[in-house]
Amino acid sequence: MTDVERTTMRASLRETWRKWPRWVGPATLCWAVVQGGLALVWALAGRPLADRGAAPRPAAADMSRPTADWFVFAVTVLAAVAVPAAARYRERPAVRALPWVACGLSVASAFGLLMDVLGLLLGQGVDSPPAAVQHALGLLGAVLLAATARSHRSAACGRCGGAHEKVIRPAPSAAPRRVHLFAYAGTLAFLPYAAMKVTWATGGAFAGVSSAEMHADSERNGASGLWLTLDSWGLDPTALLAALGVFLLFGLIRPWGQVFPRWTLILRDRRVPRWLPLTPALIGTATLVPYGVLGSGYLALATAGALPVRRGDFHSDADVLLVGWIGATAFALYGVALLVAARSYWLRTRPVCPPR
Repeated sequence: MTDVERTTMRASLRETWRKWPRWVGPATLCWAVVQGGLALVWALAGRPLADRGAAPRPAAADMSRPTADWFVFAVTVLAAVAVPAAARYRERPAVRALPWVACGLSVASAFGLLMDVLGLLLGQGVDSPPAAVQHALGLLGAVLLAATARSHRSAACGRCGGAHEKVIRPAPSAAPRRVHLFAYAGTLAFLPYAAMKVTWATGGAFAGVSSAEMHADSERNGASGLWLTLDSWGLDPTALLAALGVFLLFGLIRPWGQVFPRWTLILRDRRVPRWLPLTPALIGTATLVPYGVLGSGYLALATAGALPVRRGDFHSDADVLLVGWIGATAFALYGVALLVAARSYWLRTRPVCPPR
């Protein structure tokens, strides 16, 4: 391909992207057909197709999987109805809100995507390939539905709502003080979790479980070679990922998170593409907030004695509740902080019209 052809292709792609309000609606409907079709097939099958012929799973798993598939199918039906309705009756606020409702439900259907990504990164694979595909499509649908909900307005300008040939990206800026407070709370919530994990990784004991027992449990539960190697070096993978999560969180609220370091030559103007930090932030929020909030609800009922406590690899109910509260609190507070920081980043980096 010649330089002229590359330049022409880039110009064509930029022009297509600039006209996204015209094609995002049909793209969302195509997504609904694919996602809804897969969910319907898997729901009627009664279990993920990739599991056929495998060892039988627990009855609870067989019941929960079709339920999730029917939920996803219902979300896609709502999306298929909401997209054309919002385009035709855009003057009615209740109808315009339907794509946003479907967007929120689609985010819920992406629950577990973070665990799938981490499993792939750490060489452990995913628990269910069909479920992983469904989680990824759920996130894609949430993005498309959010874009569709905004497509009745101009996609370019975040200031006046008008269309412009050229727009300006605002200068890097810090988030408001209240957003910083959320980020500090989310970071502090991770400290007990990281301390617990580092204690086990460095040979200590916590909640009645020694480092050797935890390593043996990880090996018995099918941890990958990379996971076990890092653990043997005293580096707990989840603690490392928590550190990366905190780095992402502060990148969303500080000006340096909008600019590449000077030593990089990735972009000519050294500006970070908006999707680069927002994609992991959305994935993390879709998994951690439901996990932390629902987990906290379960732990509250278990602490009150209303629900039984599953000990698993621990030796007492108190140990399970201690570890559970540390994890659920960290995930819930960090997930909410990540959501708030991502929203602030989105608003602060929106392209705006040139001043008149």
